[in-house]
Amino acid sequence: MTAAVARPGRRLVQPSILPGFPLAIGITLAWLGLIVVLPLIALALRPAEIGLSGVIETLTQPRVLAALKLSFGLSALAALVNAPLGLLIAWTLTRYAFPGRRILDALVDLPFALPTAVAGIALTAIYAPNGLIGSLAAQAGIKIAYTPLGIFIALVFIGLPFVVRTLQPVLEDLDTEVEEAARTLGATDLQRTTRVVLPTLFPALISGVSLAFARAVGEYGSVVFIAGNMPLKTEIAPLLIVIKLEEYDYAGAAAVGLAMVGAAFAILGVVNIAQNALVRRGRA
Repeated sequence: MTAAVARPGRRLVQPSILPGFPLAIGITLAWLGLIVVLPLIALALRPAEIGLSGVIETLTQPRVLAALKLSFGLSALAALVNAPLGLLIAWTLTRYAFPGRRILDALVDLPFALPTAVAGIALTAIYAPNGLIGSLAAQAGIKIAYTPLGIFIALVFIGLPFVVRTLQPVLEDLDTEVEEAARTLGATDLQRTTRVVLPTLFPALISGVSLAFARAVGEYGSVVFIAGNMPLKTEIAPLLIVIKLEEYDYAGAAAVGLAMVGAAFAILGVVNIAQNALVRRGRA
């Protein structure tokens, strides 16, 4: 066994059990730098062409503000709806055995497997006024496709697997003996759910909701077909970036993209702080 190395004026340094750490950390940092850091730096530098005043002017345009509000607002709403829906599906797939469970479990991954454009076309065909569900809704005076409601449905569709797949491993590892102990002590089903199960699931649930939100904010292919793409009404921010690129307004597109990245980082930072607080509270 290798002894810890003592250095004058320093604490004992325990050698790593795994060999090759310098090479591993070097490859990790280089890969992340090329794939993540450099694109973000380029995104941050490109708006400098139009200056701070140009960036502010771009981001305060009514069309840009409407697109950002629509994308972030509907993404947050879809992620919140996916929270109880994903929890219910994960609970059903984990705790119950029934015919067709494996098929249902595989269907959860369908939004992952489908190309986003195919998903958008399929959703549009279903929810359009002449579609299977859209025609029934039209008879009740409800229009789904080419409205914010259609965008919301598409975002729920693509975000649901993130919540389900994040919760499933936690539910599978959850010790049922704790629930049985609570039952023995006289806890009702509601008390066992709210005081035993849910506190354990909250950190994973927040992670799943965060992933669903992050995916929804940047979603393009599955939304652009069902959105209708009407400026100030159903135009999402990713589509507006594409439009600016087609107009050769690269600095303006980068400014909108940078605003989306900044807002997403801020929201996810708050979510991570809340998640860590819940974890520390659970350990206390």
